[in-house]
Amino acid sequence: MVPQSKAKALNMKYSIAKRLTEKQKTSIAGYLFISPFFLLFAVFGAFPMIFSFYLAFQKWNGFGEMTFVGFQNFNFIFIDPVFWKSIYNTVIIGLLGTVPQLIAALILAVILNSVLVKMKSFFRVAYFVPNVTSIVAVAIVFTVIFNEHQSGIVNATLGLFGLSPVNWQTSEWGVKIAIATMIFWRWVGYNSIIFLAGLQSIPKELYEAAEMDGAKKWQQFLFITVPMLKPIIIFVVFTATIGSLQIFAEPLIFSGSGFREESITIVLYLWREAFSNNAFGTASATAVSLFLLIIAFSVINVLMSNRLGKTGNIRG
Repeated sequence: MVPQSKAKALNMKYSIAKRLTEKQKTSIAGYLFISPFFLLFAVFGAFPMIFSFYLAFQKWNGFGEMTFVGFQNFNFIFIDPVFWKSIYNTVIIGLLGTVPQLIAALILAVILNSVLVKMKSFFRVAYFVPNVTSIVAVAIVFTVIFNEHQSGIVNATLGLFGLSPVNWQTSEWGVKIAIATMIFWRWVGYNSIIFLAGLQSIPKELYEAAEMDGAKKWQQFLFITVPMLKPIIIFVVFTATIGSLQIFAEPLIFSGSGFREESITIVLYLWREAFSNNAFGTASATAVSLFLLIIAFSVINVLMSNRLGKTGNIRG
């Protein structure tokens, strides 16, 4: 004999299973399969972000009790000239490393998409290799290339043209150019592959029709390639902008842990406050400020993209 309570539970389970349609069962199974990602994201992504917002209003050294201090952490970083210097460095390095990189990536993608280029698969892999190379290894190699001594590769090359050696790790613009070059080398291949995928999705009939109408190559590029690549360009600019605001490993390894003002970025400033000064409150306030800065740049990108959409249409 089955106990009455167990029989009642079995009947309830059977009735629930009977009421579920096949579509609902499929949906439940799908959610169960993707649930590990959301659980991991909640633990290692969402919770740290929410905790950072909470910690931005606390004073905490990582071990003792937290003390609510209101906006004192924000007041501290806003009156700290090093904080504003870190934002300035981040923007300048981002511009130097991103703008030429996107232009070069688009040019490389157009060249790779040309029928005149042979061994395209080899060049695609070669361009993408820097992106999968360890960022620490890349930073160490570029530290050797931009060595401050006259025997350094770049300084020795400058000496061949009669130019004086540059203090790449300590001068105001030398360190920015060196780090920007590092970023350029690491990401230009990645973005060129994305641009290449977009180029290959453009119908060739458009180019053939334009060529029959007498359009030159530069006209085809301006009035066919660029407008058709608009979604790819927006995506690449958007991701490159966010990435440039999060520069960390390159200046840390290139300039060392001295946190020199010439090369300190906003993420490096955050890391210094948290793990060097044990001021997790001000570090979290810096993280919140960086979050708002990324939102501001993202809004600017969206507005510029909408403007491009209104002015970039092909007119007959």
